[in-house]
Amino acid sequence: MRTRVQAIVLLTLTAGALSTAALFAQPAKRLVTVADMNALRSVSDVDISSDGAWVVYGVSFVDTKHDRYDSDIYMTSWDGTKTLKLTSSPAKEHSPRFSPDGRFVAFLSKRASDPRADQVWLLPREGGEAWRLTDLKGGVTDFAFSPDGKRMVVVAEDPDPDEVAESEKPCTDKPKPGTTATVETPGGAALVGEDDDEDEEPTPKPIVINRYQFKEDETGWLRNLRSHLYLVDLATKKIDTLTGGKFDELMPAWSPDSQRLVFVSKRQDDPDRNDNWDLYLIDAKSGAEAKRLTANEIADNDPSWDSRPAFSPDGKWIAYLQGGIQKSIYYAGYHLALIGSDGSNPHVVQPKIDRNMTRPAWTQGGANILFLLEDDGAVSLSRIAAPGSGLTSLGGEGRVYSDFAVSKDGRMAAVMSSPDTPAEVVALEAAGPRPLSKQNEALMATLHLGKTETISYKSKDGTEIHGFMVKPPDFKEGKAYPTILRIHGGPVSQHQAEFDIDWQVFAANGYVVVAANPRGSSGRGEPFSLAIYADWGNKDGEDVRGAVDHLIARKIADPERLGVGGWSYGGILTNYVIVQDQRFKAATSGASIANMLAGYGTDQYIREYESELGSPWKTADVWVRLSSPFLHADRITTPTLFLCGDSDWNVPLQNTEQMYQALRSLGRDTEMIVYPGESHGLSVPSYEVDRLQRYLDWYARYLKK
Repeated sequence: MRTRVQAIVLLTLTAGALSTAALFAQPAKRLVTVADMNALRSVSDVDISSDGAWVVYGVSFVDTKHDRYDSDIYMTSWDGTKTLKLTSSPAKEHSPRFSPDGRFVAFLSKRASDPRADQVWLLPREGGEAWRLTDLKGGVTDFAFSPDGKRMVVVAEDPDPDEVAESEKPCTDKPKPGTTATVETPGGAALVGEDDDEDEEPTPKPIVINRYQFKEDETGWLRNLRSHLYLVDLATKKIDTLTGGKFDELMPAWSPDSQRLVFVSKRQDDPDRNDNWDLYLIDAKSGAEAKRLTANEIADNDPSWDSRPAFSPDGKWIAYLQGGIQKSIYYAGYHLALIGSDGSNPHVVQPKIDRNMTRPAWTQGGANILFLLEDDGAVSLSRIAAPGSGLTSLGGEGRVYSDFAVSKDGRMAAVMSSPDTPAEVVALEAAGPRPLSKQNEALMATLHLGKTETISYKSKDGTEIHGFMVKPPDFKEGKAYPTILRIHGGPVSQHQAEFDIDWQVFAANGYVVVAANPRGSSGRGEPFSLAIYADWGNKDGEDVRGAVDHLIARKIADPERLGVGGWSYGGILTNYVIVQDQRFKAATSGASIANMLAGYGTDQYIREYESELGSPWKTADVWVRLSSPFLHADRITTPTLFLCGDSDWNVPLQNTEQMYQALRSLGRDTEMIVYPGESHGLSVPSYEVDRLQRYLDWYARYLKK
């Protein structure tokens, strides 16, 4: 028998051995690389079964073999002990939702039966093969189960009549390409020869345009095809048309008794000319007439926020988003509002909270409403009493929640990200968020990240500006680093407390990254956003340049090695910055515009242009003033890399071409990168990797000693 001292010594040695073994078992930390972009997995679309036992979600990942994104459906038990991959076909599966009884998972996919358009598929939760529920030629973009589980409402686009006509043509027994064809002539003689034209595509029909807004990024030319609501009987698969006509009907939500639906639509004479979305109520039966609930000149539940309205559990109230006046366009915030299901008493729940509130959902008893609250570089999951009091933030601060779901017994699952953690599904409990999905856990365990910090400073006119700074992993106090100013798109958007692979790659390559949220950004209230209304590049230009001044004053940024860059409005503001300030030694301007007149009629923002800037023939001075980066391109000395997709109809390539041509004409150091077939947001993984590598190469050329 060991003595007590011997036992203590043995335990100490054993503990030390275990500690050492655990230490050596840890994966070696390394710096983040551009290649890690292909290893990251994106988690979204969370839903929870009615009994709270399972959480389902979508996972998007890179298929490097085919250079494309794929997505599958996963399911994790509430205790986190079991994770199942529900789909694995070559087609993308996304937008999973549990049936009300929890027996099935529905999702959207372009599977082999119809590779052109998404349809609804049903998969038994216990396992087995999925089967297709819908077969709508225009494809399904959204769906929702009725609470009683007997029906489903789907949003489907009108089919292209030309494609339908082509598919319904009778089959002809033409010879196969390359075979000998015999053709009878009117005189009876036979002509024998090769059928050379069989592989040729038919000449496309002319595109007839008669809409005010006639183009849209990724969609292309806008024809008179609309999205409508259809009812699907789950037992018989019978589909009934619920709405039709020349208007879009979107974001449907069921009443608790499964008898009515609320949806959003624009039903003015010309809906293209405004963003005045309204709520409509309709009985869930074919032939029913819709009743307009909100009758005002503001945007109610704008679908761009991906936030469907929600009935209270007793069916008496509908929670929705209320926007601002039409003139404010996207600068106006969206606030949580309630309206009686009979159209009575519409009101904002908490008018004193001047922040965007999205995705309303009622708690089981109807006493509280849950929603996402955007606020100063973060998005929190929040709760408020239905009368509009007692605001509570759930799940911690300094994070970004992008989706959530609630079970009947009150369990909550959400998609959450932080500066050190890519988005994952978490269970929200009293002790805080508990990880459920672990899609990026193995990768993140190997990475040595740069530290992300919040910053605050005064702009030129004394306005307080907030943002983020990422330091290199080996950062040393007292050393001045080459610094890259990154500018977000929008302009009404914000840098947030979430994982950003670009920032981490820059930091791993020895750069300090500074990302400011200038005036125009969301998260600080409507007046803060409206400060740049029809005045781009002025106050927000001062604000982002102030971020660099702040880091120079702190002896962090090397004033001789400054870079700047961004995409979309981030590229636009980059153009303003480099025409105003010659300190920057390198710039990257992605999908940007500098000659505002070139945008009118060539991109998708016709409503926004005329609301904010006025018509060019009436307010030419405004358009000319905002075109200063192009009209004063001779003031630009910063070597600038321009990038854009050649199918971008958001900020078309011609705008990038103009700035590149101007700098090339002036003899400045510049290059232009064009990504074939790409829209505003790059969708080909190898192009995304290429873009980040080109950023690195361009900055290294001018900022590294």
